[in-house]
Amino acid sequence: MLCCMPGVAFVPALLVSWSSAAFIISYVMAVLAGHVEPLVPYISDTGTKPPESGVFGFMINISALLAAITMYIRYLLIEKQNESSHFVRSSCNIFTLCMGLMGCTGMGIVATFQELAVPSVHDIGALVAFGSGVVYITFQSIISYKSCPRWNTHFVCHIRMVISVISCIAFIPMIVFASKISMTKIDWTPGEKDYTYHFMSAICEWTVAFGFIFFFLTFIRDFQKFSLRISTEIHED
Repeated sequence: MLCCMPGVAFVPALLVSWSSAAFIISYVMAVLAGHVEPLVPYISDTGTKPPESGVFGFMINISALLAAITMYIRYLLIEKQNESSHFVRSSCNIFTLCMGLMGCTGMGIVATFQELAVPSVHDIGALVAFGSGVVYITFQSIISYKSCPRWNTHFVCHIRMVISVISCIAFIPMIVFASKISMTKIDWTPGEKDYTYHFMSAICEWTVAFGFIFFFLTFIRDFQKFSLRISTEIHED
């Protein structure tokens, strides 16, 4: 099905399906192994202990790579559209790409440094991933409005902005509640100390994560109209 998609639409489609599978598979494995409680664990909690840690690390690193490729293609697409429409500054497009790539780097850190092994590095990676990701989708939403109606419909722009606003709103309490947790653990049970902070922060984390997934889902239609070609020139002396 992915191979039948026109243009480069298969790239965001693969990113969305792969990332969703990464979250779901690691969650199911962690719950079945008894490593986390089924009720809203942190995403990282589902990839801390083996065997799910190996699956989580591998799949999230691939997701980070696919996200970086998707963001770069999106950058090229906007640059190409901007040649005729001039709806956004090139510096804004570059800044947005840099923020997106920072988020991908954060994802790689989260996947590589497990929560219990190196908690400080893991937390920094998560903060970079989510923070930069929220900035990226917010700027992409603004750019979408600027390119409307020639390159985007108002409906798509509204959807992207709604996702961005929800993600921004969820990001703030995610950080606030997480900062109030006084211990690092993954086997949370209702009623214990700091459980409420953990529960609320985890809900916000899942909201932001799937906000990213749904946002990239809106790229598929745009990418259908765009194809990449490699030009090779041979010069003879």
